[in-house]
Amino acid sequence: MRFDVLTLFPEIIDSYCNVSIMKRAKEGNVFELNTINPRDYTLDKHKKVDDTPYGGGAGMVLMPQPYVDAYDDVEKLENSITVMLTPQGEQLSENMVLNLTKYNQIIMLCGHYEGFDERIRDIIRPKEISIGDFVLTGGELPSLCLIDAVSRKLEGTLGKIESAEEDSFSNGLLEYPHYTRPRDFRGYKVPEVLLNGNHKDINEFRLSQQIERTKIRRPDLYKKWKNNH
Repeated sequence: MRFDVLTLFPEIIDSYCNVSIMKRAKEGNVFELNTINPRDYTLDKHKKVDDTPYGGGAGMVLMPQPYVDAYDDVEKLENSITVMLTPQGEQLSENMVLNLTKYNQIIMLCGHYEGFDERIRDIIRPKEISIGDFVLTGGELPSLCLIDAVSRKLEGTLGKIESAEEDSFSNGLLEYPHYTRPRDFRGYKVPEVLLNGNHKDINEFRLSQQIERTKIRRPDLYKKWKNNH
C-alpha cells in the first residue's frame, strides 16, 4: 500500500507515522508514505495557495492551480484511488476501510481554511470522505484517521492479524471488554469465566458482552446487527 498525501502541513502527517505501530509498519514496508506540499507548486513567488472567494464571504479558499499541478505530478499506480477529506463526503466506516485496502495506492487531498475551489473537485474527481458530522481546521487529522484505519488491516502492521479481526465494528458490534492483571483491583474483579480456560464459554461471554454494549451504547448499530441475525 502507498499513501500519497497532498497537504500544506506535511510535518503533521510525517510525525504521526514516525512513532509506535505506524513507524514499525512503515519501516517494515507494510506501507509507503509520501507527503506532497502544494506550496511547492504555486506560481506565486510568496508561495500563496489561497485567495478570497468570488462573490464575497468570510475566509480564504484554496486555489486550484497549486493543488491540481501537485496532484498531476503524483505518480499514479494502476490500482489507485484518490480521496478528498471533507465534511461533505460519505462517512468513513469499517466497510469502507476494508474496501480501501483493496487498492495499491490511496492519494489524499487535505483541505484548509474555507475549503477547496470547486474546480479542484471538477478536475480531479476524488471520492469524498468524512470522518463525522463536524468541522476541523484542516484535512490532516481525517487523513491520519484513514491511514491508521487502513494500515491496521494490512498484514504486518499488528502483531497478530486477529487483533484487527476482533476490533469494534468487525462483526457489526462494539468490542467486548478486556482484562489483565491483577485479578482484583480495588474490589473490581476479573470475571470468573475468563479464568477457567474454557474457550467456548469465553467466546460466548465475549459475544454476550458485545451484544449488550452495542444495544446500550449504539442502538443504531444493534438494530442493524439484529436485522441481519
